[in-house]
Amino acid sequence: MWLRVIHLFGRHSTLQIKTQVKNKVGLARYQFMPHRRTLILTSCLKNEEKKVSPDKLDLDIWKTVMRDNATEAPKSLLSEDLGDSILATTRELVQMWQLAGKNVPENITDEQLSIVQELPSKSAKKKYLKYLAIKEGKKKATKEKQKLKQEAKHLEKERENEEGVTLKNTFLLQFWQRSFDIMYNWKAAQSMMFGQPLVFDMSYESYMTRREMENTVSQLLECEGWNRRSSDPFHLHFCNLSPEGAYHKELLKRYGDAWDRLLITETEKSYVDIFPKGKLVYLTADSPSVLNTFQHDKIYIIGSIVDKSIQTGLSHANAKRLKLATARLPLDDYLKWDSGAKNLTLNQMINILSTVKETGSWQEALKFVPKRKHEGFLSVPVEQRYTSRTKNHQNKKTINNEPEKRARWQKSTLNSNRAAEKTSNSYKKKRWWVEEDH
Repeated sequence: MWLRVIHLFGRHSTLQIKTQVKNKVGLARYQFMPHRRTLILTSCLKNEEKKVSPDKLDLDIWKTVMRDNATEAPKSLLSEDLGDSILATTRELVQMWQLAGKNVPENITDEQLSIVQELPSKSAKKKYLKYLAIKEGKKKATKEKQKLKQEAKHLEKERENEEGVTLKNTFLLQFWQRSFDIMYNWKAAQSMMFGQPLVFDMSYESYMTRREMENTVSQLLECEGWNRRSSDPFHLHFCNLSPEGAYHKELLKRYGDAWDRLLITETEKSYVDIFPKGKLVYLTADSPSVLNTFQHDKIYIIGSIVDKSIQTGLSHANAKRLKLATARLPLDDYLKWDSGAKNLTLNQMINILSTVKETGSWQEALKFVPKRKHEGFLSVPVEQRYTSRTKNHQNKKTINNEPEKRARWQKSTLNSNRAAEKTSNSYKKKRWWVEEDH
């Protein structure tokens, strides 16, 4: 309950007093002569709306009235406006850096701006913008090269037409391409039913930066395309793939609507929950054991990670934690690899494994290792070295046994000569006896 006290002394002054009276009180007025003081007590409810002049406005009443009368704006609209304002500020910041001569892309999307806004430091933002600028420059260079090639092809066609060369019929090329696509899809479907599984471990999101994750996804796209075009494709499994993770979002962005039509298996589950542990082999460069022979009944695992800083032992530690068998490729047995890390990209790994699977030769498979990483193949590979060692060992044995054989042969010849002499002497004695009788 509020009481409004109006004190009249030449001028009007108003004062509100809160009382403990809960029920309504009637109007109480005490009026005196104008030249005297006048006290007027008026009852006033707290939530009552009155038109009060701004000079005589009470702060508490104003707050309650504004809370009751104000219409609440939708939270979604507020969040959208806030997000738009943040994107606008980041865009202005990028434009300022561009005017200042920094290495910044000319065209940037809202998604890239949101990534820039989420980065913690100014140096990280500059590095990411520099990466986008380099990427944009490469795209422009490839487009210019394509234009030059198209112009050159057009000029060649015009010259051929002028010279009167017969044109080739390209009508059936579109059907040829469609038939190849159908064949590849049929092979991939057969591999999902009967093919050898190949697992990509997608549990390394937290160990990579944004740029490394994008490089990993681009390599996975190349792996899927190579496997689809191979004569005996693997059944690809993307395990430990979280639906709301960075991997899944980037894959959806790259593939688009074709993601749901891919003939691969993607799951949140771990490969330990899907396959028996006895058949799993984790391929890592830090493993002490060497993969000398490719086994078709094993299930090989490749860690989906692109690590510029080369964190050694990461995938090997993961395999040891799960108590899985590990193996590394026989690079030292076939290549002159003096120094440097023996880490290969995902597309190089699937190229090597598919070639070994089809041909069974490590020399053919390791041709996919970049030549910048090694000095060439060894003159005598391990298999030939092993066979040559066995042959040399056998030859040494034969050489060492030759004197023994000679001694044995001499003994045998001496024994035979002695036996012949004995027989001849006995024959002579008998002959002499016979002659004496005569």
